[in-house]
Order: sequence, then structure tokens, then C-alpha cells
Amino acid sequence: MNRWLARIWAEPCGATLLLAPFGRLYGAITAARMRRPPAGRVGIPVVAVGNFTVGGAGKTPTVAALVAFARARGLKPAVVTRGYGGRARGPLQVDPKRHDAAEVGDEALLHARIAPTIVARDRLAGAREAERLGADCVFLDDGFQNPRLAKDFSLVVVDRASGLGNGRAMPAGPLRAPLAAQIDRADAILVVDSGEGTHPSTERTIATAQVKGIPVLGVRLAPRASAGIEGRRVIAFARIGRPAKFAATLTAIGAVIADFVAFPDHHPFTAEEATDLLQRAVVADAELVTTAKDAVRLAGHDGALARLAASVRVVEIRLVFDEPERLAALLGPVIGRGSATAQPRP
Repeated sequence: MNRWLARIWAEPCGATLLLAPFGRLYGAITAARMRRPPAGRVGIPVVAVGNFTVGGAGKTPTVAALVAFARARGLKPAVVTRGYGGRARGPLQVDPKRHDAAEVGDEALLHARIAPTIVARDRLAGAREAERLGADCVFLDDGFQNPRLAKDFSLVVVDRASGLGNGRAMPAGPLRAPLAAQIDRADAILVVDSGEGTHPSTERTIATAQVKGIPVLGVRLAPRASAGIEGRRVIAFARIGRPAKFAATLTAIGAVIADFVAFPDHHPFTAEEATDLLQRAVVADAELVTTAKDAVRLAGHDGALARLAASVRVVEIRLVFDEPERLAALLGPVIGRGSATAQPRP
């Protein structure tokens, strides 16, 4: 996400007032698109994981947690994603040995480590391919607003620290459409806590959901392992939607952040940037650390990018549910039912 936009989207300000008419138009178009009837459905349950806003709310680790949830119940889940940042249109099954982030996007490579993953601009075609490959449930990464494929359950991820920002639609704010046009299509809301506090709009969103009877689940971001950096000086870099979340995770581990370099989301690293990071680490006598999502973007290169990939420590993130039994009660009946009883949402 553009850093200037991230700043002006965080709270109401004069700049967003100038953009407000464009935001109202964009929001109305997206809302109308969401009201379209689905073009089709598949014979297996479909769970959409999305957010009300653009930017990094935590969809990728959420999908990973849901895949693990389904696997623990003896199911064969698949992931369908647009493959943002990649050139492939699909439907294409991702093979990490053959495909790179430039072709399929970085999230797709992460998903392919844990489940069959289909990149498809056409979500309906992607779900049909997943079904053909033998999946018995599908998780859509970022398919909440997409009307083409009928869904059985929609889980919306909200970042506790950034919430809905100033509450306006793009480009005046981070919303993809007005909240009123989106929230009634959510079956549950997942509030992700990275230890950075609570944005006022998050509290308002939770209150609105509770009035409407929409379940709200709490989760925490936690590292899978410390990566051996407790008490050590690190230079961190990330090109994710909200780099501050990664910084908070490193602080929680006990790392000492000597420098933090934030790039725009899905930014393709250059050799010059890799050289700069390597030099910073030498000058600061510090370890280089990054996210799993950034690490896959570095794979398959040579020169400075290869040296950076070999030098960096990767900190993996997972979700910890506050009330895992509530997730089981909500999602278990959906993904556990057969196609004959599935009734996707309109």
C-alpha cells in the first residue's frame, strides 16, 4: 500500500475530503457488483476469506489456519487465489518447484506449501478446478467482494490496530465499499490482534456486528518460532500491507530492531535494494530478518538477491484463536457437509 495513502486513510483529514466524491463513486460501483447473483457454484463447500478494506489485515495466515482446521477433520482442502502480483490468469495449479512469485504471486506460493492451490482470475473456474483435483472444500483467499462464485460462508478479517481507517471508500479511504454494503454479507468477523492497540473504527465495527447478530472471533498473531533472534540486533524488511505488524511481532519475540525498511505491498525487490540491505546489515552488525511472504519473493534469483535470500532469517507467523471452539461451531458444519445439502449464500 502507498505510504502516503496509508497515512491519510488512517484518520479523517483534509486530503480525503477532496477525494471523497471519487470514493463514493467507487464504493457504489463495488456495492452494486457485490449485489449481482453468482454466475455459478460448485459441488463442494466454499469459504471466502476477505476483508472490508485494502491492505494487510491477515488473510494469508487466516487461510493457513483454516486449512489446518479442515485437515484436522480429515478433509482435503484446496485454496483458490487470484494470484495478486503474478502474471498467470489460470486456472493454474501452483507448483513451487516450477512457478515463482512473478508468475503466480507470493501468497499462492505460501498456500501451495500446505494445500493444493489454484491461481485463477475467474474464481468460479478456479473452484471447479479444485473440485476436479479432488478437493472436498475450498478456501478463497480474498474473494469476499467477488460475486462470480457462490459462497457457503464468508469470514471477514479485520486488523484491530488499523480497523476501517477513516471509514471512507477508495481512494478517499481504505474501504472497498461502504461498510453497510458489506457487513450483511459476512457470516463472521475475525479481529486480528498484533499487540498494537485498537483503532476506534474497530470497536464500532464490532458493535455493529453484534447488533446484527454476526459472530466476532478474536485471534492473535504469534511467531511459529523465534528464528534465534531473541536479544539480537536485527534489520527487518517487509513489503506487506501493514509492516508495523511485523515490527510488533519482532519486538514481542525480543529482537532489538536496529533498522526497519518498509516497501510497498507486493513490491518486487531489485538487486540495488538487496545490496543496500546487505550493506546495512554489515554496517549495523545486525541480522537481516523478513516475513515468509517476502522470502518467497526472493527465491529463484541470482546475484545480490540470491545473497540476500541466503543471508536472511525468516520469521513465520501463525494465528492463535482466543476461542477455537467457536470457530469449530461456526465452520465445522459448513465444510463438513456434503454437496447435496450445501446451500451457498447468494
